[in-house]
Amino acid sequence: MIELLGFISYLITLYVYVILASVILSWLMAFGVVNPYNRFVSALAQALAAVTEPVLRPIRNALPDFGGIDFSPLVLLLGLFFIQSVVLPNIAKLFL
Repeated sequence: MIELLGFISYLITLYVYVILASVILSWLMAFGVVNPYNRFVSALAQALAAVTEPVLRPIRNALPDFGGIDFSPLVLLLGLFFIQSVVLPNIAKLFL
């Protein structure tokens, strides 16, 4: 069971990197650093959105409107770090 919890922790870490890549790519596209009409950039943005949007959309709906600032990735990252540092170790303690 400990190995399964370690694997879940690894998947959470991988998803954190995907969220960070999505945020950074959206910033680069918004500030005109990368061309959003490039096929590779467009495909990468669509792939990252397909992976992150199902989780971020309910958070966006629950948060109040902050204007043009999107805090949903920050809320999701805080939740994932909480799960990884508090919930998973306490579940692991039950099996020791």
